[in-house]
Amino acid sequence: MTTRPQHPGPRGAQQLTVHPISADEHAAFLAQHPTASFLQNPRWPQVKTDWRGESLGAFDGDRLVAATLVLHRRLPLPSAVPVLGRKSLAYLAEGPVFDAEEVALSALLPALVDHLKGQGAFLIRMGLPGVTRRWAAQDVRRALASGEHTVISELEPLQVDDDAVAVRAELEGLGWQPPQESEEFEAGQPQFQARIPLTDEEGGALDVDAVLARMDQTSRRQTRKSTRSELVITTGGEEDLPAWQALYAETAERDDFTGRPLSYFQRMFRELNAAEDTECTLYFAHHEDALLAAAIYVRQGKFAWYVYGASSSQERKRYAPRALQLRQIEDALAAGCRWYDLGGLSPSLDPEYPLAGLTRFKTTMGADVVQTYGEWDYPVNRLLTRAFTLYMARR
Repeated sequence: MTTRPQHPGPRGAQQLTVHPISADEHAAFLAQHPTASFLQNPRWPQVKTDWRGESLGAFDGDRLVAATLVLHRRLPLPSAVPVLGRKSLAYLAEGPVFDAEEVALSALLPALVDHLKGQGAFLIRMGLPGVTRRWAAQDVRRALASGEHTVISELEPLQVDDDAVAVRAELEGLGWQPPQESEEFEAGQPQFQARIPLTDEEGGALDVDAVLARMDQTSRRQTRKSTRSELVITTGGEEDLPAWQALYAETAERDDFTGRPLSYFQRMFRELNAAEDTECTLYFAHHEDALLAAAIYVRQGKFAWYVYGASSSQERKRYAPRALQLRQIEDALAAGCRWYDLGGLSPSLDPEYPLAGLTRFKTTMGADVVQTYGEWDYPVNRLLTRAFTLYMARR
Protein backbone atom coordinates (compact mmCIF):
# COMPACT_ATOMS: atom_id res chain seq x y z
CA MET A 1 0.00 0.00 0.00
CA THR A 2 1.14 3.55 -0.53
CA THR A 3 2.47 5.39 2.47
CA ARG A 4 -0.52 6.58 4.44
CA PRO A 5 -1.04 10.28 5.04
CA GLN A 6 -0.50 11.33 8.62
CA HIS A 7 -1.53 14.29 10.73
CA PRO A 8 1.12 16.84 9.82
CA GLY A 9 1.71 18.38 13.28
CA PRO A 10 4.48 20.98 13.23
CA ARG A 11 4.96 20.66 9.45
CA GLY A 12 1.83 22.74 8.91
CA ALA A 13 4.03 25.77 8.13
CA GLN A 14 5.69 23.98 5.20
CA GLN A 15 5.64 25.96 1.95
CA LEU A 16 5.30 24.00 -1.29
CA THR A 17 5.02 25.04 -4.90
CA VAL A 18 3.23 23.01 -7.57
CA HIS A 19 3.92 22.98 -11.29
CA PRO A 20 3.93 20.47 -14.18
CA ILE A 21 6.70 17.90 -14.42
CA SER A 22 7.77 15.69 -17.31
CA ALA A 23 6.64 12.09 -17.67
CA ASP A 24 10.23 10.98 -17.03
CA GLU A 25 10.43 13.00 -13.80
CA HIS A 26 7.09 11.59 -12.72
CA ALA A 27 8.14 7.99 -13.46
CA ALA A 28 11.41 8.45 -11.57
CA PHE A 29 9.49 9.71 -8.54
CA LEU A 30 7.07 6.76 -8.64
CA ALA A 31 10.04 4.38 -8.72
CA GLN A 32 10.78 5.58 -5.19
CA HIS A 33 7.22 4.65 -4.11
CA PRO A 34 6.86 1.01 -5.17
CA THR A 35 3.28 0.56 -3.97
CA ALA A 36 1.82 3.52 -5.86
CA SER A 37 -1.13 2.65 -8.09
CA PHE A 38 -0.74 2.17 -11.84
CA LEU A 39 -3.57 4.73 -12.10
CA GLN A 40 -0.87 7.26 -11.20
CA ASN A 41 1.42 6.11 -14.01
CA PRO A 42 2.19 9.05 -16.34
CA ARG A 43 1.39 6.85 -19.35
CA TRP A 44 -2.17 6.21 -18.13
CA PRO A 45 -3.66 9.23 -19.98
CA GLN A 46 -2.69 7.50 -23.25
CA VAL A 47 -5.15 4.77 -22.22
CA LYS A 48 -7.90 7.14 -21.03
CA THR A 49 -8.02 9.13 -24.24
CA ASP A 50 -11.25 10.96 -23.37
CA TRP A 51 -9.35 12.71 -20.56
CA ARG A 52 -6.45 15.17 -20.69
CA GLY A 53 -3.57 14.10 -18.47
CA GLU A 54 -1.19 16.29 -16.51
CA SER A 55 1.76 15.26 -14.31
CA LEU A 56 2.20 17.64 -11.40
CA GLY A 57 5.03 17.88 -8.90
CA ALA A 58 5.06 19.54 -5.48
CA PHE A 59 8.42 21.07 -4.59
CA ASP A 60 9.98 22.01 -1.28
CA GLY A 61 12.46 24.50 -2.66
CA ASP A 62 13.95 22.67 -5.62
CA ARG A 63 13.28 19.18 -4.21
CA LEU A 64 10.40 17.12 -5.61
CA VAL A 65 8.49 15.76 -2.58
CA ALA A 66 5.12 14.75 -4.08
CA ALA A 67 3.71 13.95 -7.49
CA THR A 68 0.33 13.22 -8.95
CA LEU A 69 -1.31 12.41 -12.24
CA VAL A 70 -4.38 14.57 -12.80
CA LEU A 71 -6.98 13.68 -15.40
CA HIS A 72 -9.02 16.61 -16.71
CA ARG A 73 -12.33 16.12 -18.43
CA ARG A 74 -14.63 18.69 -19.94
CA LEU A 75 -18.23 17.68 -19.69
CA PRO A 76 -20.52 17.37 -22.73
CA LEU A 77 -23.07 19.95 -21.59
CA PRO A 78 -22.36 23.18 -23.51
CA SER A 79 -25.90 23.55 -24.83
CA ALA A 80 -27.63 23.06 -21.48
CA VAL A 81 -25.07 24.79 -19.25
CA PRO A 82 -22.61 26.70 -21.47
CA VAL A 83 -20.18 27.75 -18.72
CA LEU A 84 -19.91 24.14 -17.52
CA GLY A 85 -18.76 23.11 -20.98
CA ARG A 86 -15.76 25.42 -20.60
CA LYS A 87 -14.83 24.06 -17.19
CA SER A 88 -13.49 20.63 -16.27
CA LEU A 89 -13.46 17.98 -13.60
CA ALA A 90 -9.95 17.38 -12.22
CA TYR A 91 -9.54 13.79 -11.05
CA LEU A 92 -6.67 12.40 -8.95
CA ALA A 93 -7.11 8.61 -8.86
CA GLU A 94 -5.05 7.13 -5.99
CA GLY A 95 -3.11 10.37 -5.73
CA PRO A 96 -1.18 12.39 -4.80
CA VAL A 97 1.80 10.14 -4.02
CA PHE A 98 4.12 11.34 -1.26
CA ASP A 99 5.96 10.38 1.92
CA ALA A 100 3.81 11.40 4.88
CA GLU A 101 6.89 12.00 7.02
CA GLU A 102 8.09 14.70 4.62
CA VAL A 103 4.93 16.36 3.38
CA ALA A 104 2.08 18.04 5.24
CA LEU A 105 -1.41 17.82 3.75
CA SER A 106 -2.01 21.38 4.92
CA ALA A 107 0.80 22.52 2.61
CA LEU A 108 0.31 20.10 -0.29
CA LEU A 109 -3.42 20.28 -0.92
CA PRO A 110 -3.90 24.07 -1.01
CA ALA A 111 -1.00 24.31 -3.47
CA LEU A 112 -2.62 21.64 -5.68
CA VAL A 113 -5.99 23.35 -5.46
CA ASP A 114 -4.52 26.70 -6.50
CA HIS A 115 -2.88 25.15 -9.55
CA LEU A 116 -6.02 23.26 -10.61
CA LYS A 117 -8.19 26.33 -10.19
CA GLY A 118 -5.92 28.01 -12.70
CA GLN A 119 -6.51 25.07 -15.06
CA GLY A 120 -10.26 25.74 -15.02
CA ALA A 121 -11.36 22.99 -12.62
CA PHE A 122 -14.87 23.47 -11.24
CA LEU A 123 -14.51 20.34 -9.08
CA ILE A 124 -11.45 18.44 -7.84
CA ARG A 125 -11.93 14.79 -6.94
CA MET A 126 -9.09 13.12 -5.05
CA GLY A 127 -8.67 9.46 -4.10
CA LEU A 128 -6.09 10.00 -1.36
CA PRO A 129 -3.88 6.89 -1.05
CA GLY A 130 -3.91 5.00 2.22
CA VAL A 131 -5.86 2.39 4.17
CA THR A 132 -7.83 3.31 7.28
CA ARG A 133 -9.00 -0.17 8.35
CA ARG A 134 -8.51 -3.79 7.35
CA TRP A 135 -10.68 -6.82 8.08
CA ALA A 136 -9.56 -10.45 7.89
CA ALA A 137 -10.95 -12.47 4.98
CA GLN A 138 -12.24 -15.26 7.21
CA ASP A 139 -14.09 -12.81 9.50
CA VAL A 140 -15.86 -11.15 6.58
CA ARG A 141 -16.91 -14.40 4.91
CA ARG A 142 -18.19 -15.82 8.23
CA ALA A 143 -20.20 -12.65 8.86
CA LEU A 144 -21.60 -12.79 5.35
CA ALA A 145 -22.68 -16.39 5.89
CA SER A 146 -24.32 -15.69 9.26
CA GLY A 147 -26.30 -12.64 8.17
CA GLU A 148 -26.03 -11.20 11.69
CA HIS A 149 -24.39 -7.92 10.63
CA THR A 150 -25.45 -5.23 8.19
CA VAL A 151 -22.15 -3.83 6.94
CA ILE A 152 -18.45 -4.69 7.19
CA SER A 153 -17.70 -1.64 9.35
CA GLU A 154 -19.66 -3.30 12.19
CA LEU A 155 -16.99 -6.03 12.44
CA GLU A 156 -13.86 -5.88 14.58
CA PRO A 157 -11.03 -4.81 12.26
CA LEU A 158 -7.75 -6.65 12.02
CA GLN A 159 -5.85 -3.39 11.63
CA VAL A 160 -6.70 0.29 12.22
CA ASP A 161 -4.74 3.38 11.20
CA ASP A 162 -4.67 5.46 14.37
CA ASP A 163 -4.08 8.64 12.35
CA ALA A 164 -7.11 8.22 10.08
CA VAL A 165 -9.47 10.30 12.23
CA ALA A 166 -6.96 13.16 12.33
CA VAL A 167 -6.42 12.94 8.56
CA ARG A 168 -10.16 13.12 7.90
CA ALA A 169 -10.47 16.11 10.21
CA GLU A 170 -7.55 17.75 8.42
CA LEU A 171 -9.19 17.21 5.02
CA GLU A 172 -12.52 18.62 6.15
CA GLY A 173 -10.77 21.61 7.69
CA LEU A 174 -9.14 22.27 4.32
CA GLY A 175 -12.56 22.34 2.63
CA TRP A 176 -12.73 18.81 1.25
CA GLN A 177 -16.01 16.88 1.32
CA PRO A 178 -15.85 13.23 2.44
CA PRO A 179 -17.28 10.30 0.47
CA GLN A 180 -20.49 8.71 1.65
CA GLU A 181 -20.31 5.03 2.54
CA SER A 182 -22.57 3.20 0.12
CA GLU A 183 -23.54 -0.39 -0.56
CA GLU A 184 -23.21 0.34 -4.27
CA PHE A 185 -19.96 0.71 -6.19
CA GLU A 186 -18.95 4.35 -6.42
CA ALA A 187 -18.41 5.99 -9.81
CA GLY A 188 -14.62 6.02 -9.37
CA GLN A 189 -12.47 3.78 -7.20
CA PRO A 190 -14.48 1.80 -4.61
CA GLN A 191 -13.82 2.71 -0.99
CA PHE A 192 -13.82 -0.98 0.04
CA GLN A 193 -11.35 -3.23 -1.77
CA ALA A 194 -10.26 -6.86 -1.62
CA ARG A 195 -6.53 -7.50 -1.34
CA ILE A 196 -4.62 -10.74 -0.78
CA PRO A 197 -1.55 -10.14 1.42
CA LEU A 198 1.63 -11.59 -0.08
CA THR A 199 3.75 -10.87 3.00
CA ASP A 200 3.33 -11.71 6.67
CA GLU A 201 2.76 -9.12 9.39
CA GLU A 202 6.53 -8.60 9.70
CA GLY A 203 6.88 -7.97 5.98
CA GLY A 204 8.42 -11.34 5.12
CA ALA A 205 7.44 -12.84 1.77
CA LEU A 206 4.90 -15.66 1.81
CA ASP A 207 5.17 -18.74 -0.38
CA VAL A 208 2.40 -20.09 -2.61
CA ASP A 209 1.25 -22.64 -0.04
CA ALA A 210 0.84 -19.91 2.58
CA VAL A 211 -1.30 -17.87 0.20
CA LEU A 212 -3.39 -20.93 -0.68
CA ALA A 213 -3.88 -21.59 3.03
CA ARG A 214 -5.74 -18.27 3.28
CA MET A 215 -8.48 -19.56 0.97
CA ASP A 216 -11.51 -21.39 2.23
CA GLN A 217 -11.58 -25.14 1.73
CA THR A 218 -13.69 -25.05 -1.45
CA SER A 219 -11.55 -22.43 -3.20
CA ARG A 220 -8.35 -24.22 -2.24
CA ARG A 221 -9.70 -27.54 -3.50
CA GLN A 222 -10.88 -26.04 -6.80
CA THR A 223 -7.56 -24.23 -7.28
CA ARG A 224 -5.58 -27.41 -6.71
CA LYS A 225 -7.93 -29.34 -8.99
CA SER A 226 -7.33 -26.78 -11.75
CA THR A 227 -3.66 -27.74 -11.76
CA ARG A 228 -4.67 -31.34 -12.60
CA SER A 229 -7.26 -30.44 -15.24
CA GLU A 230 -5.07 -30.73 -18.36
CA LEU A 231 -5.12 -26.97 -18.84
CA VAL A 232 -2.42 -25.20 -20.81
CA ILE A 233 -1.60 -21.78 -19.33
CA THR A 234 0.07 -19.27 -21.64
CA THR A 235 0.75 -15.56 -21.87
CA GLY A 236 -0.11 -13.55 -24.97
CA GLY A 237 1.09 -10.48 -26.81
CA GLU A 238 -0.83 -7.56 -28.26
CA GLU A 239 -1.61 -9.64 -31.35
CA ASP A 240 -3.59 -12.03 -29.09
CA LEU A 241 -5.93 -9.38 -27.74
CA PRO A 242 -8.69 -10.14 -30.30
CA ALA A 243 -8.96 -13.64 -28.78
CA TRP A 244 -9.25 -12.02 -25.35
CA GLN A 245 -11.90 -9.63 -26.67
CA ALA A 246 -14.06 -12.40 -28.08
CA LEU A 247 -14.14 -14.26 -24.76
CA TYR A 248 -14.61 -10.99 -22.84
CA ALA A 249 -17.58 -10.07 -25.04
CA GLU A 250 -19.09 -13.52 -24.41
CA THR A 251 -18.65 -12.98 -20.66
CA ALA A 252 -20.22 -9.50 -20.81
CA GLU A 253 -23.28 -10.82 -22.64
CA ARG A 254 -23.68 -13.75 -20.26
CA ASP A 255 -23.20 -11.69 -17.08
CA ASP A 256 -25.08 -8.64 -18.39
CA PHE A 257 -22.48 -5.89 -18.14
CA THR A 258 -21.19 -3.36 -20.64
CA GLY A 259 -17.63 -4.19 -21.67
CA ARG A 260 -14.82 -2.03 -23.00
CA PRO A 261 -13.79 -2.06 -26.66
CA LEU A 262 -10.74 -3.84 -28.02
CA SER A 263 -9.01 -0.50 -28.64
CA TYR A 264 -9.01 0.21 -24.90
CA PHE A 265 -7.18 -3.02 -24.09
CA GLN A 266 -4.75 -2.44 -26.94
CA ARG A 267 -3.82 0.96 -25.53
CA MET A 268 -3.61 -0.41 -22.00
CA PHE A 269 -1.35 -3.28 -23.02
CA ARG A 270 0.89 -1.05 -25.14
CA GLU A 271 1.25 1.87 -22.75
CA LEU A 272 1.75 0.00 -19.48
CA ASN A 273 4.30 -2.34 -21.00
CA ALA A 274 6.21 0.69 -22.28
CA ALA A 275 6.46 2.10 -18.74
CA GLU A 276 9.41 1.42 -16.47
CA ASP A 277 8.88 -1.25 -13.76
CA THR A 278 5.30 -1.82 -14.94
CA GLU A 279 3.85 -4.76 -16.80
CA CYS A 280 0.48 -5.66 -18.25
CA THR A 281 0.16 -9.39 -18.84
CA LEU A 282 -2.46 -11.29 -20.81
CA TYR A 283 -3.07 -14.86 -19.63
CA PHE A 284 -4.95 -17.67 -21.38
CA ALA A 285 -6.14 -21.06 -20.15
CA HIS A 286 -6.81 -23.58 -22.94
CA HIS A 287 -8.05 -27.13 -22.88
CA GLU A 288 -7.05 -28.70 -26.18
CA ASP A 289 -8.26 -26.14 -28.76
CA ALA A 290 -10.83 -24.46 -26.55
CA LEU A 291 -10.10 -21.16 -24.81
CA LEU A 292 -11.73 -21.51 -21.38
CA ALA A 293 -10.51 -18.43 -19.51
CA ALA A 294 -8.44 -15.30 -19.91
CA ALA A 295 -7.23 -12.58 -17.55
CA ILE A 296 -5.41 -9.27 -17.59
CA TYR A 297 -2.91 -8.62 -14.80
CA VAL A 298 -1.03 -5.43 -14.02
CA ARG A 299 2.04 -5.06 -11.83
CA GLN A 300 3.69 -1.80 -10.94
CA GLY A 301 6.55 -1.85 -8.47
CA LYS A 302 5.54 -4.07 -5.55
CA PHE A 303 1.79 -4.08 -6.14
CA ALA A 304 -0.16 -6.43 -8.41
CA TRP A 305 -3.74 -6.22 -9.66
CA TYR A 306 -6.19 -8.67 -11.21
CA VAL A 307 -7.79 -6.10 -13.51
CA TYR A 308 -10.06 -8.02 -15.92
CA GLY A 309 -11.21 -11.58 -16.35
CA ALA A 310 -13.23 -13.55 -18.88
CA SER A 311 -14.42 -17.14 -19.03
CA SER A 312 -16.28 -19.61 -21.19
CA SER A 313 -19.36 -21.54 -20.09
CA GLN A 314 -17.66 -24.72 -21.34
CA GLU A 315 -15.74 -27.20 -19.18
CA ARG A 316 -16.56 -25.41 -15.93
CA LYS A 317 -15.33 -28.29 -13.78
CA ARG A 318 -11.78 -27.74 -15.02
CA TYR A 319 -11.80 -24.47 -13.03
CA ALA A 320 -9.79 -22.54 -15.62
CA PRO A 321 -10.32 -19.12 -13.91
CA ARG A 322 -8.87 -20.59 -10.72
CA ALA A 323 -5.80 -21.71 -12.62
CA LEU A 324 -5.26 -18.20 -13.92
CA GLN A 325 -5.68 -16.71 -10.44
CA LEU A 326 -3.03 -19.10 -9.16
CA ARG A 327 -0.66 -18.14 -11.98
CA GLN A 328 -1.12 -14.44 -11.24
CA ILE A 329 -0.45 -15.01 -7.55
CA GLU A 330 2.70 -16.96 -8.42
CA ASP A 331 3.92 -14.18 -10.70
CA ALA A 332 3.14 -11.50 -8.11
CA LEU A 333 5.11 -13.45 -5.50
CA ALA A 334 8.02 -13.92 -7.90
CA ALA A 335 8.09 -10.13 -8.47
CA GLY A 336 8.29 -9.50 -4.72
CA CYS A 337 4.85 -7.88 -4.53
CA ARG A 338 3.28 -7.07 -1.19
CA TRP A 339 -0.35 -7.24 -2.27
CA TYR A 340 -2.47 -8.84 -4.98
CA ASP A 341 -5.55 -6.70 -5.49
CA LEU A 342 -8.85 -8.26 -6.60
CA GLY A 343 -10.68 -4.94 -6.91
CA GLY A 344 -13.66 -3.40 -5.18
CA LEU A 345 -16.58 -4.89 -3.30
CA SER A 346 -19.68 -3.77 -1.48
CA PRO A 347 -19.52 -3.24 2.31
CA SER A 348 -22.93 -4.91 2.65
CA LEU A 349 -23.07 -8.13 4.67
CA ASP A 350 -26.62 -8.98 3.64
CA PRO A 351 -26.27 -12.46 2.07
CA GLU A 352 -29.19 -11.64 -0.26
CA TYR A 353 -27.69 -8.38 -1.51
CA PRO A 354 -27.03 -8.48 -5.30
CA LEU A 355 -23.27 -7.90 -4.85
CA ALA A 356 -22.90 -10.38 -2.00
CA GLY A 357 -21.62 -13.06 -4.36
CA LEU A 358 -18.68 -10.88 -5.33
CA THR A 359 -17.71 -10.35 -1.68
CA ARG A 360 -18.09 -14.05 -1.04
CA PHE A 361 -15.87 -15.01 -3.97
CA LYS A 362 -13.10 -12.54 -3.14
CA THR A 363 -12.92 -13.38 0.55
CA THR A 364 -12.98 -17.12 -0.11
CA MET A 365 -9.93 -16.44 -2.28
CA GLY A 366 -8.20 -15.22 0.90
CA ALA A 367 -8.54 -11.48 0.24
CA ASP A 368 -8.75 -9.22 3.26
CA VAL A 369 -11.08 -6.24 2.96
CA VAL A 370 -9.49 -2.81 3.26
CA GLN A 371 -11.24 0.52 3.59
CA THR A 372 -9.43 3.35 1.86
CA TYR A 373 -9.91 7.07 2.43
CA GLY A 374 -12.18 7.03 -0.60
CA GLU A 375 -12.64 9.84 -3.07
CA TRP A 376 -12.97 13.34 -1.60
CA ASP A 377 -14.40 16.35 -3.43
CA TYR A 378 -13.22 19.94 -3.41
CA PRO A 379 -15.95 22.08 -5.04
CA VAL A 380 -14.18 25.05 -6.60
CA ASN A 381 -17.49 26.29 -7.98
CA ARG A 382 -20.38 25.04 -5.86
CA LEU A 383 -23.08 25.92 -8.38
CA LEU A 384 -21.36 23.99 -11.17
CA THR A 385 -20.60 21.13 -8.79
CA ARG A 386 -24.30 20.83 -7.95
CA ALA A 387 -25.15 20.86 -11.67
CA PHE A 388 -22.57 18.13 -12.29
CA THR A 389 -23.88 16.02 -9.41
CA LEU A 390 -27.41 16.31 -10.74
CA TYR A 391 -26.24 15.38 -14.23
CA MET A 392 -24.42 12.28 -12.93
CA ALA A 393 -27.41 11.22 -10.88
CA ARG A 394 -29.64 11.30 -13.97
CA ARG A 395 -27.30 9.37 -16.26
